[in-house]
Amino acid sequence: MAVEVGRQAPDFELKDQYGTPVKLSDHRGKKVVLIFYPLAFSGVCSGELNAIRDEFVATVPEDVQVLTVSVDSMFSHRTWADREGYNFPLLSDFWPHGEVARAYGVFDEKKGFATRGTFIIDGEGVVRWSVVNPTPQARDIAEYRKVLAELS
Repeated sequence: MAVEVGRQAPDFELKDQYGTPVKLSDHRGKKVVLIFYPLAFSGVCSGELNAIRDEFVATVPEDVQVLTVSVDSMFSHRTWADREGYNFPLLSDFWPHGEVARAYGVFDEKKGFATRGTFIIDGEGVVRWSVVNPTPQARDIAEYRKVLAELS
């Protein structure tokens, strides 16, 4: 079961595609759009992250941080980010395998990767909105904009 709206978001520290540690609590004071996805280089995931790159990141206010998470290694993320031009953090939940996805209730134990879960976290670290889609179903980023506007 996914982390409930109104609850404190589980803190974590994961490495981004450059090996830099990123801690959720370091973003206090900002809204965080935390996006879990199954696997790098897959069709739906590529489409979603391309939409984040092309239609979302450049248009969000400076007080919003986008963080994406999958079980892929930091090295896979780096190759994918370089190839696709992703300039937002791609965080590796590689080891312990899926630990952060489990903490958020979006780890698929049978398949070994995260489902498509998104959590919008306020500046105090509280989950204000979430959605979990089945693995083959892409998310609608227009909904992210709407929720962020409501939180402003």
